[in-house]
Amino acid sequence: METLKTFRELFNAILTADNNQSRLAARGVRKLLYSSHGGQYKDIASIIENAPKEYAKINEDFRQENFVMAISVMYFLHNKENQPDFLFPWLFQLLQHENGNIRQAAVRMIGHELGPLTYHIRFPGEKSDFHKFSLGQAGSILFGLFTNLNNLAANLWKPEYRKCKYIDSLPTGPYKSIQLILSHMEDDCGTNKFLEYQGRQNGK
Repeated sequence: METLKTFRELFNAILTADNNQSRLAARGVRKLLYSSHGGQYKDIASIIENAPKEYAKINEDFRQENFVMAISVMYFLHNKENQPDFLFPWLFQLLQHENGNIRQAAVRMIGHELGPLTYHIRFPGEKSDFHKFSLGQAGSILFGLFTNLNNLAANLWKPEYRKCKYIDSLPTGPYKSIQLILSHMEDDCGTNKFLEYQGRQNGK
């Protein structure tokens, strides 16, 4: 495979090349990201922002996986710090995918946003200099995420899950992926603490 020097070239290969070349291009995204990539940050942000539209055009299973994995590698460089939930509708879709690698990538991308979104709960009264959204916006996004995940979990729940005491013992699938995110939320701020905070906000 010829050396591809830009992210646009790599994603073009992911979307159009054969199975092996598409896979190599997906791996090339990580290599380029952590090398001297010439400051292609605008291209990175554009590729991430348009990911749902491009993904919708993909028919092949292998290409869907390569595309999502490549997006997840560079996701932290999106330029939507003031709108951290901009890809959540797409990520909710990916959480329900039958491919475990795609679900895992979605879990990682949502997890990336939880630290900033829960900052005001973990450190009450402190203001972060790095986050560009308001406390009210963060609370609203968190509550929407919590509600949507629980609704998805309820729809996916099966009676055999009763015997699973821990998340790790759940069978691999969308339900387990959703529970991993909910567990992450609880680790970051505590479900009870989060619900208490949301109740105070709604009571204002």
